[in-house]
Amino acid sequence: MNGIKTLQQAIQHFSDEQVCIDAVAAMRWPDGKPTCPSCGKKDHYYLASQKRWKCKECWKQFSVKQGTIFEDSPIPLHKWMLAMWMLANCKNGVSSYEIHRAIAVSQKSAWFMLQRIRLAMRPILPNKLGGDGSEVETDETVVGGKLKNMHKDRKAEFFGSGGALRNKAIVMGALDRTARQVRAEVIPYARRENMDAMVRKNVKFGSTVYTDNHIGYDGLRAKYSHEVINHMEKYVEGRVHTNGIENFWSLLKRGLGGTYISVEPFHLHRYVDEQVFRYNHRKHGDEKVSDGDRFQLLLSQIAGKRLTFAEVIGKVGETAN
Repeated sequence: MNGIKTLQQAIQHFSDEQVCIDAVAAMRWPDGKPTCPSCGKKDHYYLASQKRWKCKECWKQFSVKQGTIFEDSPIPLHKWMLAMWMLANCKNGVSSYEIHRAIAVSQKSAWFMLQRIRLAMRPILPNKLGGDGSEVETDETVVGGKLKNMHKDRKAEFFGSGGALRNKAIVMGALDRTARQVRAEVIPYARRENMDAMVRKNVKFGSTVYTDNHIGYDGLRAKYSHEVINHMEKYVEGRVHTNGIENFWSLLKRGLGGTYISVEPFHLHRYVDEQVFRYNHRKHGDEKVSDGDRFQLLLSQIAGKRLTFAEVIGKVGETAN
């Protein structure tokens, strides 16, 4: 797969289902010996007609999809590969309607596929940013519809308690200036306990942290070298500014407002993970990451992650009528 650099080449390469199976198997089992997910043994034989393995220990069959984001999906892998390529490499994201038209699945199926791929984009144990002497920018932003675009009845709901921030989501992020790496997550409220916890979770102690003058950052001086810029007076004072993380916010909101149009707060964290993945893998050092390398990295993160439709729509544990 190292020679694949464009979408056209990806379409040609992954047109055969067996090629897709081999690519996923090579990522999951680099030693070339598939492991049975039921008993953990490697003694098996391949059923070519069914494209599955049968374990000689527990005699259960398993496919390359089992134990990945593809599990229980009837959609063939060659369609999954193209959807992954497009989402990993389209700078502003890709809508479910575009995937629906491009790979000939229903829009509902395309939407569910994209949610599962976004789950694979989230790193399991990301390293903390910064360190002694490193500079990290931290900021928060509000995501939600603009009052001027709302119907008058909808707009009336925002007056009173909470004002314009009511019913909106808050995303908080940190940017390492040296590594050009971002961490971002949705927080319930822009309060000191939430903001302080997010910084401590994602930034190493001893880092120099630049923020605005939000009161939620007041406790950072205990563990960090904390510098503040007051945006009511200026946006830059020497090296004290948050322009880097605000650039990330512009990329995030361009995708949310331009490609996805309307994202429910319940799903927002996955769209944040998507943008973080693309941003963090634009470059490795001074070298630009190719589309093929970015896709291969995403493919390497598909195992051990499962997302059911009930979980996506928030109906886990409910009994069906």
